[in-house]
Amino acid sequence: MKIWQKLLLTATLATIILIAGTLIYFLYFAKRRLIISTTTSLYDTGLLDTLEKDYETKHPDVDVNIISAGTGIAIQHAKNGDADLILIHSPSMEKAFLEEGYGVNRKIVAYNFFTIVGPSNDPAGITGKNATEALKRIVAYGESLADQSGQTKVWVSRGDNSGTHSKEQALWKAAGYNYTLISAEPWYASTGSGIGDTLNVANQKAAYTLADIGTYLKFYVDGIISLQALITEEPSLLNVYSAIAVKPTVPANQSLHEQINFKDAMDFIQYLVSDETQQFITNYGKADYGQSLFYGAVQPLRSNTPELIVSWIKSAAFFNGSECPPQYRNGY
Repeated sequence: MKIWQKLLLTATLATIILIAGTLIYFLYFAKRRLIISTTTSLYDTGLLDTLEKDYETKHPDVDVNIISAGTGIAIQHAKNGDADLILIHSPSMEKAFLEEGYGVNRKIVAYNFFTIVGPSNDPAGITGKNATEALKRIVAYGESLADQSGQTKVWVSRGDNSGTHSKEQALWKAAGYNYTLISAEPWYASTGSGIGDTLNVANQKAAYTLADIGTYLKFYVDGIISLQALITEEPSLLNVYSAIAVKPTVPANQSLHEQINFKDAMDFIQYLVSDETQQFITNYGKADYGQSLFYGAVQPLRSNTPELIVSWIKSAAFFNGSECPPQYRNGY
């Protein structure tokens, strides 16, 4: 065999080995990517990081990627086909997401409460009041500063179309205020950012803000902020988290989002609602922060216990008497 023939044979064999090795890698070792678009509160507390590691340990063939943003942005990622699953906390936005044909198989997985936090001296005097009365007092306090020089900020909002921002708007409306007018007041500030940044700004300005209790406790116990939780558990402050799988089809023309990993999205939802994960969610943070940052919602809804909390969840987050009406359930 001539030298050039040997070289050609060697090159051919090397190419075959390379191609075979690549095929073996992708068939047996490459991981499937699961993209979860989620609210900042689940991410900032560290809960999702911990769940991601646990899930990947149990599913070594899946690589979980988490995109943390406000609920509005998280939903837009899903609509664009850039996420396989959303984990959010705005029932009104979730309902629209299902109705517009972008998601299926909604499952309520956890809950906690929002809290109105503020400086320890509580200059507006909201301690012991309900959310409606608290906001009225905050408005009165803000107006009382109108004649003072400078731009003292009394309230700091996320202002980012997130689930927390949506809840804040609902609270202002329930208290009898026009949100557009309130948000233009000189004592009202908006960060346009996540809850972590908003808590830090409110802390710097000794102002009031609305936060989920999970992120607040983490920031408070870790010594990042000194604000106090002044208004806590009541029906209007209930905060319900849901998982929704993204449909592999585009509503406008029913074309395929071929990149959507629907199978693993559904498997992750099953993981979230499992007894083991639900118990982990309920226990998360209890040792470090003195109370749970979140509570699993699956067992309470299944057993209708405790009845009061379950009634609050159903009132706040059920659509037509169900967490996911039949028309939005699909196995694909």
